Amino acid sequence: MPEYGRIIQQLVERCKEVSDKEERNEMAAAIIDFMGQRNPQLRDEENYNHKLWDHLFILSDYDLDVDSPYPFPTREQLAEKPKRMEYPKLQGEFKFYGKSILQLIDKAIELEPGEEKEALIEVIANNMKKSYNVYNKEHVTDDVIFRHLKELSENRLDLTGIESLEKSKIYYTSNNNRNNNNNNKNNNNNKNQPNKKRHNYKNRK
Repeated sequence: MPEYGRIIQQLVERCKEVSDKEERNEMAAAIIDFMGQRNPQLRDEENYNHKLWDHLFILSDYDLDVDSPYPFPTREQLAEKPKRMEYPKLQGEFKFYGKSILQLIDKAIELEPGEEKEALIEVIANNMKKSYNVYNKEHVTDDVIFRHLKELSENRLDLTGIESLEKSKIYYTSNNNRNNNNNNKNNNNNKNQPNKKRHNYKNRK
């Protein structure tokens, strides 16, 4: 562990040679404090004190008889490879939608029928359309998205009654809000512009 340097390594070797265990314990605690000073970035990590004691034991080549507040690791534990993470498996042709879409679908299924559920379903469909276009690099029709949504939800979410996403409530709401914002912006700009006719009239007078 080169980040601790030769001095700490020499102190650890000296600690191993101390015959009195009480004195060894005191020296080990002092070495731990010194290690923390040499590597202050460890203090930002969780359980940093535990890590320092582990590092001390590793520096001693797993051969240090001291009373540690934590159990020392073994060579076998450190050599053990981490378990392989299992990635979520989506249905073959729908893998590009991602796990978040499945979570949203589950959430929509749990909701009681009403405006909130309808709005969430339409949000899911819009995000599915974006994901499809990014992955496949081609335009997808709304009826394909509606079919995929129905299959992923096991026929519990159905938008086939809507002609297109552009005609859904959420589309009109977002676009009306955008148009209102643009109109308000234009009105504010007009209010801030000086009255040219009044100005010209005063100049003529």
